[in-house]
Amino acid sequence: MGFLVQPKIPVIDMVDMKQSTSSSSSWSSACSEVRHALEEYGCFLVVCDTVTKEARREVFDALETLFDLPLETKIKNTSDKAYHGYVGQIPFLPLLESMGIEHATSVNAVNNFTNVMWPSGNDNFCRMIQSYAKLVSEIEQSVRKMAFESYGVHRYHESYNESVTYLLRVMKYKPPNGGETKMGSISHTDKTFISILNQNQVKGLEVKYKDNNWIHVEYPPSSFLVMAGDAFKAWSNDRVHSPYHRVVMEGHAYRYSIGLFTYHKGIISVPEELVDEEHSRKFKSFDHFGYLDFYDNDSLFEQEYCHIKSYCGV
Repeated sequence: MGFLVQPKIPVIDMVDMKQSTSSSSSWSSACSEVRHALEEYGCFLVVCDTVTKEARREVFDALETLFDLPLETKIKNTSDKAYHGYVGQIPFLPLLESMGIEHATSVNAVNNFTNVMWPSGNDNFCRMIQSYAKLVSEIEQSVRKMAFESYGVHRYHESYNESVTYLLRVMKYKPPNGGETKMGSISHTDKTFISILNQNQVKGLEVKYKDNNWIHVEYPPSSFLVMAGDAFKAWSNDRVHSPYHRVVMEGHAYRYSIGLFTYHKGIISVPEELVDEEHSRKFKSFDHFGYLDFYDNDSLFEQEYCHIKSYCGV
């Protein structure tokens, strides 16, 4: 009798991609690899040297300092957009605390957030966080360019760059006490176009594969998890998979995580090239932030069903 092999999240090494040209066979092969991972898993681990080990360590040290601030300071992280400000003190998710930095690649935006947290200023925090967001945004742009090229719609890439806005979301998960739930984050899909996640050495993230089995995410050195969100799924006319994922806490250590989340200002439409006889139109054009508000007000937000189809499905 054979053993079932647990699927593993694909790992794509992009270190050499910087040297490739758009016309090279290695670039074309990498684009196909990215597309396959997004369609079959909805995510992949990208290995790259964009952020040094020292920079990662500094960023996670800075997150500890940030979350050690008094609660009355942290709740000043507010936004008129759903899930863009402080999230915490939730009875059914007692382990989670999170904050958001909008327009995180902008020095002025990160400086505004920093000045709310530290009225006397914290130049070191501002410099590290903005630099991190800028470097990770370059990974996001590369991944999106590769996916667009693989789908034959590269001509849309530049206009998408112009409409992108980045949210840097930082998260702290405390270890569960006694009878506390181990669930740090409930099973959900991201409402983003693309999410790029990183963590300290404490594990906990799990991704649901298409056969409904959960895969533990094991980060190789110098890697980030690239994950497709619901907006990417809709844009691709249901080709890209937007995976359910959750955080389950074990042990006694605090888990810190940082994610760069991509949203788009304005309307997202399925490219005409992705609609044909074999792929009828599955989604209408939609407002990305309108979808976020829809999800925020959905009474079924905790349940596993396709919210994006409910919002703009044909």
